[in-house]
Amino acid sequence: MIPIFEESRRTPLTPHGGPPLELDSDFGTLEGDAYELVERRYGDRGLALTRERFNSRNEDGDIVCTARNGDRTVGTMSVRFDGVGGLHTDLLFEAELAEWRAAGIKLCEFGSLAVDRNAPESRALLAQIFHLGYLHAYRRARCQRLVIEVNPRHVAFYRRWLGLLPYTTARHNPRVNAPAVLMSIDFETIREQISLWAGRADRLSTARCLYPLFWDEATEASMLAKLP
Repeated sequence: MIPIFEESRRTPLTPHGGPPLELDSDFGTLEGDAYELVERRYGDRGLALTRERFNSRNEDGDIVCTARNGDRTVGTMSVRFDGVGGLHTDLLFEAELAEWRAAGIKLCEFGSLAVDRNAPESRALLAQIFHLGYLHAYRRARCQRLVIEVNPRHVAFYRRWLGLLPYTTARHNPRVNAPAVLMSIDFETIREQISLWAGRADRLSTARCLYPLFWDEATEASMLAKLP
């Protein structure tokens, strides 16, 4: 496997023992086919791109998660920690984030999410990338609340499938030249949903969320032990 991070030479995580799906997460810069995936998926939605949006910040401990199917990148997501550089969501929603910060709540931001529309089992892929980000943010860094910014037309998806709630009306985001809504969920709620549903893919229709596609307890423990 050719590393897709400039500063990472780690062996990829393999949650189920090997190909076809490999997950990786580390500090670095999104490059090559991983960046092309983001560029393609954002372009499909008519969104503008800037490369700085997809870079980790070493001083804040940011992480970029990716998934590969063989030699092809099929998914990616950034995990940004609140620190010296703040969060992307500060551009539009600084006042809302300030209220949580004033209450002593430790924030984390997931962003730059892209999943190949032709990838097999795309819902399971999305669940695994999100679960990997959760391990970094909650199990490792002990963040308390997740924030994301999404296009208004995607609010219903994130609310139904992952349980995030909208906290604002739409505002124009100059970074992507499109409207954005602030959504959020506390990590304890995510933990509860994982405990209730994870590893029970057969209950997907009953749960009506993505959490049955998350890793079971044993796989989660194995993945957590392999994090950088």
